[in-house]
Amino acid sequence: MLVLGESLPIEERLSRLHDGLSRALKEHQPGIVAIEDIFHAQYARSALVLGQARGVALLAAVQSGARVRSFAPSVIKQAVTGTGRAEKEQVGRMVCVLLGITVVGRVDASDALAAAICGLLRARDPETVALPVGRTALKRRQR
Repeated sequence: MLVLGESLPIEERLSRLHDGLSRALKEHQPGIVAIEDIFHAQYARSALVLGQARGVALLAAVQSGARVRSFAPSVIKQAVTGTGRAEKEQVGRMVCVLLGITVVGRVDASDALAAAICGLLRARDPETVALPVGRTALKRRQR
């Protein structure tokens, strides 16, 4: 488990995050990395730190050679629970049911697993276009 420590300066935490993600990506060599789009945060400072961490995650994924897919939170919730308005607890329960596991501790772990499930479910969708980093996957318009 990657422990970043809230008492460390942000640059040290981001460096540790990059190192840990890079190691995991090198070890597992995924073909695709799914990540949640930026959402509206209640506090500006939290949004800034989250954005920095997301940028580090995107960088590590691209450096690993994986295809990066970004999904809106509602798309991830829809993929896992059937509704884009599901609560965090419902997403967590469905992740556990779908994977046959028990997630103990922080909700972030089930959020990450939900993004991965969404990425897998949409990886072979011929109508989903992988857009540049930071953009939501969109459906092609039928002509």
